[in-house]
Amino acid sequence: MFVTVSDVEKAYQELAPVVSHTPLQYDRFLSEKYQATILLKREDLQKVRSFKLRGAYYAIAANQEKVARGVVCASAGNHAQGVAYTCQERQLSAVIYMPTTTPQQKINQVKFFGGAFVKIELVGDTFDAAAEAAQRFAADNQMAFIAPFDDPAIIAGQGTLAVELLADAAQEQYEIDMVVAAIGGGGLISGTAAYLKGKQPNIQIIGAEPVGAASMQAAFDAGAPVALPTIEKFVDGAAVKKVGNLTYQHARQYVDQLVAVEEGAICQTILELYTKQAIVAEPAGALSVAALELIKEQIKGKTVVCIISGGNNDSARMAEIEEKSLIYQGLKHYFIVNFPQRPGALKEFVSHVLGPDDDITRFEYTKKINRGTGPVMLGILLKRKSDLDALLTRIAAFDAQYINLQNNQSLYSLLV
Repeated sequence: MFVTVSDVEKAYQELAPVVSHTPLQYDRFLSEKYQATILLKREDLQKVRSFKLRGAYYAIAANQEKVARGVVCASAGNHAQGVAYTCQERQLSAVIYMPTTTPQQKINQVKFFGGAFVKIELVGDTFDAAAEAAQRFAADNQMAFIAPFDDPAIIAGQGTLAVELLADAAQEQYEIDMVVAAIGGGGLISGTAAYLKGKQPNIQIIGAEPVGAASMQAAFDAGAPVALPTIEKFVDGAAVKKVGNLTYQHARQYVDQLVAVEEGAICQTILELYTKQAIVAEPAGALSVAALELIKEQIKGKTVVCIISGGNNDSARMAEIEEKSLIYQGLKHYFIVNFPQRPGALKEFVSHVLGPDDDITRFEYTKKINRGTGPVMLGILLKRKSDLDALLTRIAAFDAQYINLQNNQSLYSLLV
């Protein structure tokens, strides 16, 4: 059953007094960078700092009889916050299942929004494991399970941001050519695309997924939703092993293109959004903007809307985000280098191997008794990516058996 324009408009009427009408902002930095008109739909400014409030509130409001016994949901964070906020507002009890890997900031926010009405259960390492436990609990206790994405009410609720988007674009006299949205389970892009294609079929819809959890692309390739064997959890808001049947059908019908974005590119975008535009975006929230680099030739001269889907980023993750960004840019590198076990070896390395603008960011060495050399784990930060080749040549002259950890993911994961 496809969600229609009228379904979304009905949801909009229900939600208009409840959710924030988030701004559609022109972004000068991105517009100049990509030679296009880039507009940002700021769902990071929503009441729970993500679009998820829209679907959660509407799904609960549309099932008043079912939710009377209480609500159960599973979420990596943002859907949980939407459910928690709604249950506090409507004075409903809720049990919220979250993966054990959920950032503490999101757990704290769920507690804040839900207050005494919400109980949190941390189960499993992935969203899918938490969802399975939540559905069992809901069935055993005859409570309403509020799905995070694969539900018509959820999809219609998420689509209400597109109603605002088109109205604001018309008011500012923008003619939109393309909308880029993140994909986790697919609820956001399903509702947004269903409404936009129904109103203006010429608008192109681009879905952005993290490389390590491209479950919609896997569904497209297989012709049906399939479970990925493993996923990378860094982009927690979009780390879903298997998209929904309903969201897959909507994406197949309405989405024009899928792109997969590397973690490092997402991290670089998070930092750029913060430093250039003072926008705090979580990894999934930055996906749409990070995707612009992959479609930059397609968007020149066009008007493109990127949905900043969420801003629930944990400040404790910023060091990791900066690290991944530097590695992606080719500026930070890790090596295992054998040093001669004699006085002056480190001085020789610094003087003759490091470039004048290079910096050692990590040095781990344990002296081995009765050995001529000892391995050192080195982190080196370059000022320019172009300095790498010369550095590798000098390291090879110092130790022909050195290991570049970026070329050995098993060792990199173990040591770094």
